[in-house]
Order: sequence, then structure tokens, then C-alpha cells
Amino acid sequence: MNDTSEVVLRATAVTKRYAGVTALDSVSFDLRAGEVHCLVGENGAGKSTLIKAITGAITPDSGTIVLDGNDITKASMRTRRDLGLAVIYQDLQLVPQLSVAENIFLGAELKSGAKLLDKRTMNARAKELLDNLGVSFRVDARVGELGISLQQLTATARAISRDSRVLIMDEPSAVLSGHELDVLFGVVKRLTERGIGIIYISHRLEEIFRIGDRVTVLRDGHYIATSNVADTDQPALIRQMVGRDVEAYQNDTIDAPKGAEVLRLENVGRKGALHDISFTVREGEVVGIAGLVGAGRTELARVIMGLDRLDTGQVYLGGKPVKISDATKAVSQGIALVPEDRRAEGLVSMLSVEQNACLSVIATMSPFWLVNYRAMHQKVGEAIQAMAVKAASVKSPVSGLSGGNQQKVVLAKCLSSECKLLIMDEPTVGIDVGAKKEIYNLIGKLKEQGLAVIVISSELPEILTVSDRILVMSAGRVRGEVDPRSATQEEILELAIPPMSAILEEVA
Repeated sequence: MNDTSEVVLRATAVTKRYAGVTALDSVSFDLRAGEVHCLVGENGAGKSTLIKAITGAITPDSGTIVLDGNDITKASMRTRRDLGLAVIYQDLQLVPQLSVAENIFLGAELKSGAKLLDKRTMNARAKELLDNLGVSFRVDARVGELGISLQQLTATARAISRDSRVLIMDEPSAVLSGHELDVLFGVVKRLTERGIGIIYISHRLEEIFRIGDRVTVLRDGHYIATSNVADTDQPALIRQMVGRDVEAYQNDTIDAPKGAEVLRLENVGRKGALHDISFTVREGEVVGIAGLVGAGRTELARVIMGLDRLDTGQVYLGGKPVKISDATKAVSQGIALVPEDRRAEGLVSMLSVEQNACLSVIATMSPFWLVNYRAMHQKVGEAIQAMAVKAASVKSPVSGLSGGNQQKVVLAKCLSSECKLLIMDEPTVGIDVGAKKEIYNLIGKLKEQGLAVIVISSELPEILTVSDRILVMSAGRVRGEVDPRSATQEEILELAIPPMSAILEEVA
């Protein structure tokens, strides 16, 4: 891509208001053929609204959007697809019961007669599309049986199956790590070499400097700046995104003495997922769990929480053996989990901020089936205030909050239960840089208060930042323990990569 490349998409002075709130205020943006144009900003900056206007999910109040010379400002989503606009959402929108080929041609099936699907041709075309992406795996495999990286490649093949000119990738790396990211970036490179323009949205700023050509920053619904990636740096982007400098989080208590043992696992195993896991966590300690997707980190959290049963080994709490058969018992024993998917597993979207925070304590504060609402609301109100949740009111629906504030509500719910052990699975996924710093500060405060914390994260800089020590998992085993004061990302990755394995060998 160079500065003279053809502009394939141009949005000019796009404005969108909702009930008096301006989500986009005269924002302009353009995309050139064969470039990766990154779109960044904090949650609530206007990125999603701009993408919805481009894809046709919403109609702007004013402004114009032109695709390959065609004014699509008020065009249908189907018309935009026919003109070459494709989107890969964070929710990949695949049908797990169907094969790779059937998902790729979903809604545009090839038929050998009036009604019969031409599966042979669909499989051949699907294989050709994957070959063009530089990858190869079984196109007749059921999508639900694939790992997340192969599912994403399936979604990418579907997006480009209709001769796309513009591809929008919304947080494509949120659940990927290590070699999976290399595969993703290799695919992005192949697409741009074919002249496809890519709008790339990510909260991981380091990715922008790896694959981006240009980057546009939005803040509070306003256009701030567009720069060549080669001409800017991460601190400058952060200043543009948040309007100020964001100081790096310092783990000042890493050398502080740790308290009594809270959790101990001895030779814990679960068939097909975990093998011979042993470690301890103490009061006032943050233990990081690193590893690639599929390493068994989330499975480990589920076993500790009682969501999945363990087949071998023993769990100890406070030095005493326990058998945790379900999440309710885990909460009663002082364990709380901040799940990886906060929207699906951590929150009830139709409930308010306060109601969500009450979910973990309503049972304990309902003697004889009578809820002590005053005491309960006071308790969760204190937790919400301690988490510094930014909402118009505790009565506001949680669905209207930013990702960072939604995560704080999940934390408030966990802390209302007066837990002794807090497990945080991907605590900052989909959260902007300013909110990440707040989450890190909260982890530090909880540690100072004597809470035992387990942090599971795919972001190696994050795991190195917040942890007192790091366990590296691979193929369901703890492959080693490293000291965050001296360890490097390369050292962690070396332990995390399973022997004799590759991401594209998931399906032979």
C-alpha cells in the first residue's frame, strides 16, 4: 500500500445521535485498497457506531458513505455485501452443527438441481478459498468441533467468498495468542496483497504497529487524528485516545510477604483437559496463569469453581480438603470467578447495575426466603462504589455500560460475596487502555487487602505486569513457573508451545 492507492471506502462528516446523545459528531474516515487501516479509541469513543453506519446496521443522521464510487449511505446491508463490503464480527456468527464449507456458503449455497446442495463443488470451492488464505484444514469438519482459530479462518473465508473489496475485522485477535496470531496476521497480509482494504479494530495497540499502515483515533464520538503507523508510537496514540498521559501500572507489592495458604491443588486432573496440576495461592498474592488458547487455563478455573468435576487429585481451601460440586458451593467456600465472557456468563444484560451486583449475595441475605433488601443494597452499593463503576445510576441497565464498567460490575458482584479467592479469566479482554489501568489498580488494591487472586490472561505484557509469579500451561499441564521480575515474553512462549504441535493440525 502507498499514499497513491485508490480509496475504496470514504465516510464524510458522519453524525449519529441517540436521544440527545451524540455518538458520532461529523466523523470522516477513508480506506485505501490494499491497506490495513486501524481504528482505535476507548470504549464509547464511537468505533462501533461508525462501523454500524458503514455496514448499514444504522443510518446516520447526516454525512455520506461511498463504497467504490457508489453512495451507500442509505443502502441495505445486502446491497453493501453485493458491492464488496464484508465484516467479521467478534461473535463469528457460525453454525456449529454445519461443516466448514456449509458455513462458508451459508445463505449463498451452491445447488446441483432445484433443491439439492452441490456439496462436492462447495467443498472444492471452500478448499480453494482456504488455499488462497495460505491455510489448509478439513472443509467437511463440523465447525463446532474446531478450535477458535480455525473457526475464525472459516469466518474469514466466508467473508471473502463474494469478491470483497473491503473487509472489517472487529477485535479478531481477542481470543488468540502465540502462533494463532501469526496465522491471523499472515492471512491479513495475503488479503492486502490481493488489494483488499481492511479496517482493523483492536484494543491491543502492539498489533497496530505490527500490521497497520494507518491508524485513526476517535474519542467521545469525535475524530481526533489519522497517522501513518510508521510516524507515531504507542504513547502518542494513548494520549490521543484518552486525552492525557496514562502512567504505566507498577506492581509495587511483588516483594511483599505473602500470608497464609488460601488454595492448594495437588495432582488435579480432568480427563482430556487437565493433567497432574499442583500449585498454591496465598493471601495477598497474584498468581498469573499464562498459555495459549486451548492450554487448559479456563478448564482449570472451571474445576476450581466446581463448574466441571475433577477426576483425580485434591483441592484444599485454608489447608483443609474440600469437594466443590457446583458454583454455589464454591461461592459459599469463598471462591469467586470473573468469567472470560462477561456478557454471556458474568452479567444478566436486562438487569440493572445494582441487580447484577446483588446476584452473588441474594441467597445468603434471604433467611427464611425473605430478602433483606436494605442490607443487600447497602452491601452491593459499597462494592459498586469501591469499584468506581461509572453509570448514570445504579438503576441503569448494565447493557448500556462500557466494557470496562461492565467488568467492574462483575467484580463488584464477586466482592459482595466476601470471597477469599478471586479468579479472573481474561480480565481486560475488549477493554480500552485507560480502563485496563483501572483494572490493574483494582487488582493491586485487592492484593493489598489480603485477597488471593488468580489472573488468567493471553496478553503476556499484562500477565508480567500484575503477577507475583507466573505458571505457564500447555496441553493441560503446568510446564513451568517463571518470575515476572526477570522472565521475558519469549521465555513464556517457549514453555507455552506444546511439543510437536501446530495450530493447523487441530483437524487432520
